[in-house]
Amino acid sequence: MFAGASLDTRNFARRLRANMTPAENKLWEYLKTKPDGKKFRRQHPFSHYVLDFYCHDSRLGIEIDGGYHERDEQLKKDEVRTENISKYKVKIIRFTNNQIINDFDQVVREINDSV
Repeated sequence: MFAGASLDTRNFARRLRANMTPAENKLWEYLKTKPDGKKFRRQHPFSHYVLDFYCHDSRLGIEIDGGYHERDEQLKKDEVRTENISKYKVKIIRFTNNQIINDFDQVVREINDSV
């Protein structure tokens, strides 16, 4: 499900896959094992967004946020993004880079509870 993603969005997703952050790489090492039998895609184009990770079967998007996501302006953009994606009946869960690096077991539990 790409929700009408443009060629530009798909090309941008391809570039992001080639340049994942350490936190994204760590989570991808887990998600690519297909937890609970669910297939995840990384840097998945969706509408005019790119989801860090997406499981179509569970209609679950996972976003990993760096420090700039704590700024008021970015928080508002993230909220709009989540609302727009939710219109497609996709649930978005968010983690910080810090959570992925320092509390990975809790992140895995939350993902497993959501799939």
